[in-house]
Amino acid sequence: MRNLLLSAATVLLAGAASTAPAQSAHLPKGAAHNIVLVHGAFVDQTSWQPVADILVKKGYNVTLVENPLTSLAADVDATKQALAKQNGRTVLVGHSWAGIVITQAGNDPKVSALVYVSAFAPDVGESLASLAKAGPATEGGAAIHPDAKGNLYIDPKVFPSAVAADLPPQIAETLASSQLPLNHTAYETPVDTAAWHDKPTFYVISTQDKVIAPEAQRTFAARIKAQTTEVAGSHASLVVHAKEVAAVIEKAALAK
Repeated sequence: MRNLLLSAATVLLAGAASTAPAQSAHLPKGAAHNIVLVHGAFVDQTSWQPVADILVKKGYNVTLVENPLTSLAADVDATKQALAKQNGRTVLVGHSWAGIVITQAGNDPKVSALVYVSAFAPDVGESLASLAKAGPATEGGAAIHPDAKGNLYIDPKVFPSAVAADLPPQIAETLASSQLPLNHTAYETPVDTAAWHDKPTFYVISTQDKVIAPEAQRTFAARIKAQTTEVAGSHASLVVHAKEVAAVIEKAALAK
């Protein structure tokens, strides 16, 4: 999957990369130097690679968290381990399922801001299951099913159109067949901390998302009082609109 997502990033960003001027590695005064990126369900940490590459070139220290996706506690622990290695103020970023994770893990004192990218944003006592049930229903959500072991997958036939309609079809289809499952216990476990109550928050809404409805994303963003940016992308907007997502993270790095 790593090589696949990197190939997607290369295809989608080639034009911009070839014409963009070299960026200075000097960060804005007062900016948080550290960025921790947490991936969602069904994919791995390389889903963040296009964004990470942009931020690294600008001088940020970027860490990609590798979630086990076996439970909320396990993903939160992986995120906290990454935060423990940071030196100073850190922007914590989550995509999709990882919005749940950063909501729980984001109370770490090093976290200076939270960024949600097409992500769930629960309050205390809410789980992914309860938020999904509250709707509105989506094509991607309806296609999530458990296997015999209780691991959740998106129907591979639905995955390309629901999750990654703006990725090249061959890449979307291969992603569909190589999914990383989310255990049902992660889906059902509520958070007992909602870090967004006490941190500056930012939200990137994907207006063509068929996994988390744009209406739901706007509701999440309003509830957490986030500075909001909209991109005309699918649930895979962190790849397709990496430049816009990176720009929001840079704004979050300056948050006080």
